[in-house]
Amino acid sequence: MSTDVFAEMFDNQEMNNQLYDLVVGSWPTKYNEVILLVDEYNELSDFTLYALGLKDSKELKEMYQNIVNGIPFEVEHTSYDINDLVGMKFKFLLNSDYYVKENGIWVDKRNNEEYMLELLNNAEQLTITGIIKPNEEAIMASTTGGILYLKDLKEYVINKINESNIAKEQVSNPNINIFTGKEFSNEEFNMSSLSKEQLAYLQSLSPEEMASVIESYKNLYGATYDDVLNQIGIIDLEKPTAINIYPKDFDSKEEIINIINNYNEKQKENNLDENVINYSDLVGVMMSGITTIIDVISYVLMAFVSISLVVSSIMIGIITYISVLERTKEIGILRAIGASKKDISRVFNAETFIEGLTAGVMGILITLLLTIPINIIIKKLANISNIAVLPVKGAIILVIISVVLTIVAGLIPARMASKKDPVEALRVD
Repeated sequence: MSTDVFAEMFDNQEMNNQLYDLVVGSWPTKYNEVILLVDEYNELSDFTLYALGLKDSKELKEMYQNIVNGIPFEVEHTSYDINDLVGMKFKFLLNSDYYVKENGIWVDKRNNEEYMLELLNNAEQLTITGIIKPNEEAIMASTTGGILYLKDLKEYVINKINESNIAKEQVSNPNINIFTGKEFSNEEFNMSSLSKEQLAYLQSLSPEEMASVIESYKNLYGATYDDVLNQIGIIDLEKPTAINIYPKDFDSKEEIINIINNYNEKQKENNLDENVINYSDLVGVMMSGITTIIDVISYVLMAFVSISLVVSSIMIGIITYISVLERTKEIGILRAIGASKKDISRVFNAETFIEGLTAGVMGILITLLLTIPINIIIKKLANISNIAVLPVKGAIILVIISVVLTIVAGLIPARMASKKDPVEALRVD
């Protein structure tokens, strides 16, 4: 279970329009605009409501304690007017905002109520511009809702943190932990490790504040350089740790995997193992079993279709041969008036060409007509639209196959017709 209700939107509005339906309002266009995602029943998870401040977080703590203590409780369902949610504003703080340098020491001020109130009063706001829900026909995982933001907000937050004084000081001193003033080590915290300035600062605090600061010291004394960067929120946009790729179809997915595998092989050949890309094919893992079943079914259907093509080709050859026998006298007349063997052969080849073209076009028209009731039935049963589709490219290829098969099947009868002796052909009644 995930309690993170914030998620980045796809940086492709066309894809967003395919995945989601806009219920009310508009899509965000600025870094300080977000959109609310509800599920198919227009519901939100309680975590989203707590994150938005629509519910008191104390209730969440009480529910957690009840679960730990085995005390039964009821969950209250609350309704909200969508017009009250659209236009709603809430503030956001940066990780670096919590730290203030006092007496040469960076201090976490999260437990200082006065400081936090002032910080919130001057904080930037996010505005909910609209509400969306998953498209009924979109192939995507079920969701309990959340808050979606633009890539611009992520980059804005990262850049603002990187420009802060605490971030600049830590980056410029990679060997020194700015929270302790000492070099990074595995040293465990004890009071004797504190400097005179740190001890003087602790003495100026109340017992509650002192306990909080000491606890933060304990967590930060054994921290590594990367731990401190994460604590402050420092991220280098030029060095991503992962990249998400969303292929438009399965063929594109396989092509991307082939490109990555070829790249990895070249890196290994050049002994550059550090450049090898590690990737996870999530869809491939989920679809591996289904793909195998589909492939087996496809091979069986292809076998049946191949048998049908062979039988139909033989029948076309027989029909053409019967046509040659019935028109022997016509062949003799054509030869008598000067037609060559090639001309006779072309007559029958032209007929088989017309037969193949006509059969192919009729097959395409019948298929297009059948897709209409098939799509209607599947829409009612599975709520999926347009699952049966005949691409234009596929239709053209099928017509060409039909023409080629009929011509090939008629080649032998056509050659037999061209070799008939004109004198004997004229004698046939």
